[in-house]
Amino acid sequence: MQLTIAGERKEYPEGTTLSQLIDAEKVENPMYVTVSVNDDFVRQEDFAATTLSDGDVVEFMYFMGGGAR
Repeated sequence: MQLTIAGERKEYPEGTTLSQLIDAEKVENPMYVTVSVNDDFVRQEDFAATTLSDGDVVEFMYFMGGGAR
């Protein structure tokens, strides 16, 4: 199946879960990543149960906070 990951089209086997994709893509700090699939945010506890489908668009995001001086 074809997925669009961070704007790049890639091939992955049917039945790939979001957890498997995070491993395969070597996502830095997977415990702190926020993921959207087709513009819907997926809770971390649902990564293993979320099976991706052909044509899905996946984005990995990290939120960074700033500090006060």
